[in-house]
Amino acid sequence: MMIDAPESVVRTSPQPGAGVIKRSLVVAGHRTSISLEDAFWRELKILAKKRSQSINALVAEIDANRGGANLSSAIRVFLLESVIQ
Repeated sequence: MMIDAPESVVRTSPQPGAGVIKRSLVVAGHRTSISLEDAFWRELKILAKKRSQSINALVAEIDANRGGANLSSAIRVFLLESVIQ
């Protein structure tokens, strides 16, 4: 007997906010490009505003504490952890 996957699992088109957007920021005094999904850019902006920081300042903080991780990945993890706390 074959069991159908729930509708929430079946995707025929990308989720809203899933498109990757590349933006340039100044981090620690140097210009860099960061690619994140639109949903992460929105959350980054919201979190920066809550903390009374610019996006550049928040990303610089994430950058300073990321160790060897890729910056885009470090931003995603930081945002996820801020949501689940």
